[in-house]
Amino acid sequence: MRDVAPHPQAGVIREATADDLGAIMALERASFPTDAWSTAMMRAELASPHGRYLVLERDGVLAGYAGLRSVVGAPDADIQTIAVSESERGRGSGRMLLRALIGIAHERRARTVFLEVRDDNPVAQQLYASEGFVETGRRPRYYQPDDVDAIVMTLDVPAWAARPVPPAAAASAAPAPVAPPATLAPAATPSPVSEMSPDSDAAARTHPNPVTSPNLATPADAGPAPAIADGGGPT
Repeated sequence: MRDVAPHPQAGVIREATADDLGAIMALERASFPTDAWSTAMMRAELASPHGRYLVLERDGVLAGYAGLRSVVGAPDADIQTIAVSESERGRGSGRMLLRALIGIAHERRARTVFLEVRDDNPVAQQLYASEGFVETGRRPRYYQPDDVDAIVMTLDVPAWAARPVPPAAAASAAPAPVAPPATLAPAATPSPVSEMSPDSDAAARTHPNPVTSPNLATPADAGPAPAIADGGGPT
């Protein structure tokens, strides 16, 4: 998948706050009509001290959001969700959000970032692979009622941060600047994990239930992760 530069009138990426909850939930329900997270679950995600949630605004309107679970100093981080509005897709906004999350994981000294993607979502798989993610496992028949496997993908963060960037892609290579994190209250619930195809017209939920990624070092608010089966290459 070719590198996608930011749109000439790219939106602004900033830290999400509790005031964004309503707009985030509106986009959440539009993107995932059959398995949207509850308002309470999303509120807990925004409040978790172990996560960072970003929003993309264009002309003052929330057009995307993304979340990362990353304990400062822990070796692993997990991309929780990326979603962009239908009108925003194809502009490289999903890639910008993805890179901003990876940049945060790097700042928090994570060496590996995990995410999961549906086996029937090749566009998202290609996007992630183009950023350096590789398949490391599968969760068979994980997406129900669709009976679709989840592909577990991982990224070597130091290698991602050190890779050379072609001149044409330099403008979009660095994570978008993000406002300093707000002071947030701790959450007491497990973190949901989701994924959508950031630069396509299709959306897909990664985890139907609140779980954390494999090997992710998290405190007591993290629930157990399902076992991962050995998997082959992306299809």
